[in-house]
Parts: sequence; C-alpha cells; structure tokens
Amino acid sequence: MFPAAFMPFVEQRPIGVMARAIVERFFEPEHLDALFRRTAIEQYERELLFSEVVDLMQSVVLGVEPSVFAAYRKRRHQLSVTDDSVYNKLKGMELGVSAAVVRDSAERAALVIDELKARRVAWLPSYRIRILDGNHLSATEHRLEPLRDTWAAPLPGKILVVMDPELDLACDVFLTPDGHAQERSLLDDVLQTVRERELWIADRNFCTLKFLFEIIDKSAFFLVRQHGTLQGRLKGKRRFIGESSTGKVYEQAIEVDYVDQTRTLRRITIELLKATRDGDMVLHLLTNLPEEISALQCAELYRKRWSIETLFYEVTQTLACEIKTLCYPPAALFVFCLALMAANAVAVLKAALRATHGEEKADEMSGYYLALEIKQVHEGMMIALPPDKWTTFRDMSVAEFAAKLKEMAAHMDLGLYRKSKRGPKKPPPTMDKYRNGGHVSTYKLLRDKKY
Repeated sequence: MFPAAFMPFVEQRPIGVMARAIVERFFEPEHLDALFRRTAIEQYERELLFSEVVDLMQSVVLGVEPSVFAAYRKRRHQLSVTDDSVYNKLKGMELGVSAAVVRDSAERAALVIDELKARRVAWLPSYRIRILDGNHLSATEHRLEPLRDTWAAPLPGKILVVMDPELDLACDVFLTPDGHAQERSLLDDVLQTVRERELWIADRNFCTLKFLFEIIDKSAFFLVRQHGTLQGRLKGKRRFIGESSTGKVYEQAIEVDYVDQTRTLRRITIELLKATRDGDMVLHLLTNLPEEISALQCAELYRKRWSIETLFYEVTQTLACEIKTLCYPPAALFVFCLALMAANAVAVLKAALRATHGEEKADEMSGYYLALEIKQVHEGMMIALPPDKWTTFRDMSVAEFAAKLKEMAAHMDLGLYRKSKRGPKKPPPTMDKYRNGGHVSTYKLLRDKKY
C-alpha cells in the first residue's frame, strides 16, 4: 500500500506519480555520481556534483522548467556554486559521460521491463534486433563570440542512436561534436559494440563495405538499404518472391569485394506502391541473413525500421531535447542524451501500461497527452509530496518496483490519453502567388466562400 499522502494522486493522476517514481529511481544521485566517477576522464567533482547537474537539466528536458537559468534560480539555495559554474560544467561535459547515462538507463530499464514481462513480440525469434539511425541537432542561437559574425546556422553536433525494438529502448549512442561530420565517421565505434547473433537494420547512409564485412566477421547479421555508391556484380536471374504491404518483392544474389575478400549477399528489391519522401519507387536491400528468412520477411523487417523515427519524434515533440541557448556542442549533446534517458523512463511507464492493460490498449496512448499531464501535475504534486517522500522508490527491489507500477497503472482512465485518430492526408491546396507584405480579410474570405 502507498502512504496516505500519495493516494489522491495515485487515484486521480497516476501517470504523474508513475513518472516521478521512475525518475526517482533512474536519476538516483548516488548512482549517477558513481557512474560519473567511473566514466569521466578529465572532468572532476568539487562543489558541484554530476547528479546536481542532471537534476537541474532533467527538469528542463521534462518541461518542468522553461530554461536552464530558471532551473538554477529555483535551486540556488541548494547549490553552492554560481550559474556560471553550471554553464561551465555543461560546456565541458565529456561525450563518454553523456553516452554512458543512456547505456546505463537502458540497462536499468530492461530489468524493470523484464520483471513486468512486458517485452514486445520479437521481430525475428533467436535474433537480437538493433536499429541504427542518426540525428543531427538543430541549430543553436549565435551566443558564442565566434558565431556572432555569421548568418550561417550553428550546428552543435550529430548523434547515432541504437534502438532495441523489443524493449522500446535507446540502448546505445555514438556522439560527435562536429555538426558537419558524416554519420559514417562513427561506424568504427559502432562496430566495437556488435555482438554475435545480432541483426543490424539501417538506412543507406550506413551501407559501407567495411561495416557490412566486419558485421559478418563478428558472426552477426545486417539488413541495410543499398547505397548508390556501393557497386557489386549481380549473379543469376532476379526472382519474383511475392507481394508485401509496401509493394512487389524480388530477390537476386550479388557479389561484393572489400580489400582481398569477396562475399555473396542477398539483394532484395522492393518495387514500391507509393514513393518514398525522396521520390524513390524502388528500394534495394542487402542482407546476409540465411535463406530460411524469406525476402518478404526482410521487407517487413525493414519497414518496421521506422519505429526509431517514432522514438525521435516523441523525443523532439514531448521533451526539450534541443535547447537553442546551449551553443557549446558538449552541452547540446548532453541534453539530447538526457532526453533519451527520459525516453527510456517513458518506455518503462509504457511497459507498465502494457503489462496492466494489454499491448493494444497501451499502444493507443498518446505520448503528447502523457507528457502534458506529467508537466501539469508535477509542481503541485511536489509541494504536497516533497522530495524526501520519494526516496522509498530508490530502495525497492526490481520486483517490488514493478509491482508498484502495475498497481498505479490500474488506476488509469485510458480515455484521457488516447491518441486522436485522423483521416487520410489531403493534398495541399494551390496557393496564390506570394506577395511580400500582402494581407487578406479573413471575414471576407469566409463570407464569399460561405463557410
């Protein structure tokens, strides 16, 4: 049973309580400080602890505070440093530390999800799926002195994210502070993490011979869209396999060379029913999966790759993952990693909903409405239930914590958070010619068209 003070919130706003309980567990100060000491190479802790920086920044990422300075002002009596010290800490944040908080949150989240027995159905039994995709951070403001004499957009870095679709978790990240760097420049770091029996699914940006050959050498597998620059020798005739949900599927063997090796891969072609965003009507996929995994299965697996785009969408739309005033690349990348850490916490919340209400109903929940309630409830709830009341969630075993989440999830009114279904998209209307400074009377337009 929960303490009496918790019950009104558990019964009326369980999402807010669940979110705060998960944050309390994932953002535990002692654990974060120990992680920092194990990972940091140059940075140190004196008067400002790493956990204090995380606590301040996660309030901004979750939308509880509107800015870094606003979050600092609210904590100025608890922190023994100036706001400049906070910004200096963010400016010098090591990329290894930022990546470590994402990996650590994924490991801890996986334990709870497994205890909830809420893994999603495996896409391909006996294979561990890894989806790889990149995201470049949006341009910041021109606050730094070197940026003040240019109109060009300042890019603070780029990030590769690895997603485990069975757990809905961002399980690893690879970072570069160079906003102009190619995603491929990080593939050597990615290869160090590839393990036996993993299946890596990625877009054509990651289709390099070195990446594919080294995955094979590690007894792992790939399903990657062929890049136009990767050429090979087609072998035999192209065979029609069948029709998938996206179009007609064909298969043909292809030989490719790298250094002094030659490999024969499967080349799966999908003639699409509908063009991609880039206007392509044909996709070519390369894979080393065994023949028992049909070309139709491969086409469906690649289609599901878009689940990582859903992760990126929710991170950017419901969390403050890109703070335009943080211009230093290490600070911007750290904030994005905290947003992924928060997304992993949300994945635990959604897993509790699946375990309690079933996968179909849980998938109808809107990330926007869940995040909105968390923001609306947080301040009042923290006044009624100050921080020392929440430490009990840190000390629970994984089994106890999972049981509490299910108990809270049972109080949810699912109708409050259900996604709003929309009809099919309509083509945009033809616009009249643009005129600088032009204007119209809305009243007259409505009157003439008789709306």
